[in-house]
Amino acid sequence: MIRDVSATTADAHGLVRRSLLALLGIKDVDIRMQILEQARTAVDRGLHAGGAFSATIPLVALYYSGLMRFDVENPTAPNQDHFILSKGHAVATIASIYADLGYFDPSILTGSRSAESVLNGHPGPLLPGVHSATGPMGQGVSVAAGLALAGRIDERYDVFTLTGDGELQEGQPWETIMYAGSRGLDNFCVLVDFNRGQLDNPTALHVDMEGLSSQFHSFGWRVFDVDATQYGPVYAALETFKTGQRDGRPTVIICRTIKGWGAGARELVKHKTTVSDALAEGERAVQARVREERITRFLGVYHQAVAAGCEREVASLARHMNLAVDGSNVSALSPTVRLTRATKRDKKIETGAVPQVHADRAYAADEIIRMAMSAAARDARVASIDSDLSSTSGLYAGVASVDQRRAENVGIAEASMMAMGEGFAIRGYNTWVSTFCPFFNWNVMRRIAVSYQERAEVIAAGGWLSDGHNLDLTFLATASNFETKVNGATHMGNDDVIVYGEIAHVKIIDVSCPNLLMAVVGWILEGNRGLNYVRVLRAPADVIYAERPVFEYGKSLVPRGGANDDVAIVTSGRGVHEALAAADLLARDGVGARVVDMPSPDESTMLEIHDNDTPVLFAEQNNGFLYAAYQRVVYAKRTTVRTDHVRAVNALDESGKAQFVHSATYEQLIERFCLSPPQLASECKNMLT
Repeated sequence: MIRDVSATTADAHGLVRRSLLALLGIKDVDIRMQILEQARTAVDRGLHAGGAFSATIPLVALYYSGLMRFDVENPTAPNQDHFILSKGHAVATIASIYADLGYFDPSILTGSRSAESVLNGHPGPLLPGVHSATGPMGQGVSVAAGLALAGRIDERYDVFTLTGDGELQEGQPWETIMYAGSRGLDNFCVLVDFNRGQLDNPTALHVDMEGLSSQFHSFGWRVFDVDATQYGPVYAALETFKTGQRDGRPTVIICRTIKGWGAGARELVKHKTTVSDALAEGERAVQARVREERITRFLGVYHQAVAAGCEREVASLARHMNLAVDGSNVSALSPTVRLTRATKRDKKIETGAVPQVHADRAYAADEIIRMAMSAAARDARVASIDSDLSSTSGLYAGVASVDQRRAENVGIAEASMMAMGEGFAIRGYNTWVSTFCPFFNWNVMRRIAVSYQERAEVIAAGGWLSDGHNLDLTFLATASNFETKVNGATHMGNDDVIVYGEIAHVKIIDVSCPNLLMAVVGWILEGNRGLNYVRVLRAPADVIYAERPVFEYGKSLVPRGGANDDVAIVTSGRGVHEALAAADLLARDGVGARVVDMPSPDESTMLEIHDNDTPVLFAEQNNGFLYAAYQRVVYAKRTTVRTDHVRAVNALDESGKAQFVHSATYEQLIERFCLSPPQLASECKNMLT
């Protein structure tokens, strides 16, 4: 008798696949039981139940199928796939999986949401293995796309993200979806938890999303639209993405399910619910029965696999899922913490020879940035992303002159640009993103700052991240102060510095001089400088500092005068040039003026200004960022506050309220707001009388 080897092999493969799917079903129940236990012990007994349960099948399939490459011991190591949970409300699901895989001890799942816990209502780097803080805004899709772009440079890896149909009613994900399709990010896979529910109505969407498949397809994506109430279709789509032929398109797997799928109790369909002991006990009983049924079905397949000689393969699949198989049962193994602390990263960028700035000519900021980045990008850890304004930043030209793969232009998509920049920064790049001052997205910057803070707390506490693993991300803000001139109020950068200056951990730097800009760039490239909002001039500016100054955040420079002068003018950015011209006018009248260039708030100089009797004028082409910082400092550090010798001239209206600045030439604007050199000189004289 001739044995049909090909048929035997095919049969064995089919049995192994059926065993895998059956084991995933068993693992599914274990994860759901752990989700319930999290809710039962949470400080508020709360659970984002609907989304957590509908996300279980996609996430269990992703992490336990063996398709995704990930290193639990070292999740920051190169050459592994990455995952970003964009729909942060499913944090209970990913936390249960991570505890089971060994990213952290399962005890962390107890007492979540409390002040003592690192497991919050949304995921973030406080939780070992989580790379980015996310919520319900769809921003994780953009972070994941940034990781995917980085994954096509030297390290080849795939990136997965899970979003929801509710999140896809946000605008930002579509910025990324459009770009990823046009860019051909075929190492990028988006799973959509299409559960047809939202917060206010868990059983219906506010916006019809039934055209989702055609929408993704129209933007150049490969689309799998699958039944996600069972493992087979989800696994098949993931398998095609991971092992099939890539065709130059990103992949979306639309996982059709319903909110709360897999739960027995109607209460667990809700967006968020309080899990009482009675609800938890009843649901555990339901899940236990489901587990027994699934074990019975699995054992039927398993015995066939044993007969076909596939026992070892099936046992190996089970071990990968932290399960043990014998001839009569499938038991869950106790998780073992495997994660170790990340190796320290050296973040210093080696630039080599940096071009010199000549004191006898004017430079636009984009020229300085292009020169600096052409040198910095020789280090492969420098990356830049523009959003259709690269002509004003110089980033793209500088980085692309060395390596075009590390220079991106995402088009008119500022929010996506910022979050994609975080993706690069997660991988250790010194990353720069740029647009006009008021075009940066406040809520994206804030969420990135949350990621930064959580990383900082983990590093300081000796947790899973070590020195060098925080985000180095610079927001290069062009056309600052009155530089936008005739473009209109929507483009004018007078209030941006106040708004972004109130976001924790964002360092504001307002640059006056081409040589100072070169010094600021050098300071950032030292590494571990965090989140920097650097305001630069658009029009050419004269060199103020003939020799490149030393920049230190929180320290002023004094390009003219000294402590014994009659009056001091404190300013930054383009305002320094006007202050110097005003000092020249005052000198003709025998008045000595000290000009203080304060690119970042300098507390020591502010206190010195307060404590001395010398009249001081804060002159700012914005809504008074430095003056507001001065007031905070003196009220915090002095028991008695003096106001008689300090005045402020800025873009606030006559009553001191914020306003928007309309179109005009630069000369008209500084005249209108009393910030021209003659007006500054006149104000200084008035203070002396």
